[in-house]
Amino acid sequence: MKKSIFSVFLLLAVFTVISISCKSSPPAAVAPEPSIPVSEPEPAPAPTPAPVSADALNEPMNRVEEARKRAMDFDSPSYFPSEWEAVEAQYTDIDSIPKSTGSEIQQAAVLLNTIADTYDELFKKTIPLYAQAIEDEIIAVREELIKTGFTDFFPEYLQSADNIALAAMEQYEAEDYYTSRDTAAAVLKEYETLLIGARVFLTRQEIVVRGFSPYDQENFDKADEVAQTALDKYDAGDKEAARDSAEEALLRYNIVLTNGWVVYASERRTSAVSERDQAVSNRVNVAVRDAFRDADAVFNQAEEDFKNEKYHEAAINFTDAEARFAIAGQETEEKRQRAMETIRLAEEKIEESVETAIEAERIIEGGSR
Repeated sequence: MKKSIFSVFLLLAVFTVISISCKSSPPAAVAPEPSIPVSEPEPAPAPTPAPVSADALNEPMNRVEEARKRAMDFDSPSYFPSEWEAVEAQYTDIDSIPKSTGSEIQQAAVLLNTIADTYDELFKKTIPLYAQAIEDEIIAVREELIKTGFTDFFPEYLQSADNIALAAMEQYEAEDYYTSRDTAAAVLKEYETLLIGARVFLTRQEIVVRGFSPYDQENFDKADEVAQTALDKYDAGDKEAARDSAEEALLRYNIVLTNGWVVYASERRTSAVSERDQAVSNRVNVAVRDAFRDADAVFNQAEEDFKNEKYHEAAINFTDAEARFAIAGQETEEKRQRAMETIRLAEEKIEESVETAIEAERIIEGGSR
């Protein structure tokens, strides 16, 4: 019994020792499994910024030049002088802008675009004013043309010019400003050419109506020939040649008209002088003094006009003076007739009085007997 207990005790003791030994001893090292070394990729280098070249300013500089030219082509300096002067000062300083470093080039590009924007803004403000000015000029010439009455005889010419004007307006509304400007200039020239033609037509009419053509028949016939040439060239589409011929015809017609007025004024002067001399001879200046003075004042003005080669005015004033002298002479004659009638009536009354007196005397004498 005791042996069994001892044996058990011994076994417990051995177990305890073993347990303690196991706890205190480090575990056996386990060799690590061999591994394949993996190299990590090196980080990619940061991209190097490309250097900024002065060539980067070409595009904004071209934009400045184009915007500036467009604004000048449509007269922005005339419409906005102070603003134009300010942006021109910036434009002048462009060459002095620093452009050495990339940063300076970028800043220069910003400044150039700002200048271009300013020119563009001026252009946008100018274009409606520019268009209105051209439209006013065209309308003024067109109205003058219509007032001549020429288009009543030749309406097809006016219609043709009006069609060009409508084309210019459509181009403007489509913002095709350069084309619209050129078309507007063409229509203005068209109306001006027609206006010259109208003046040729009216001047010739005046010559014929006044009977002046015989005063300078050679020039009149040549003017007719050149005027027909102008019309033929216009109908053929050669507007420049037509305008030149029309201007020559107008010049020749005006020479005929001027010569006609010179001769006519001379004729009217002769008649006025004759009427005045007759008035003086008939003592109109005494009989109707005020009327004579009025006529004489007009006559003197006519003489002044004639002396200054204002033959048109002189002819009119000589004609007026002649009529006034004639009227004054008629008034004098009527006044004399009235005076003579008064004298006649008075004489009749005197005769009646004498006869009455004689009859009374006879009666008296007969009664005395």
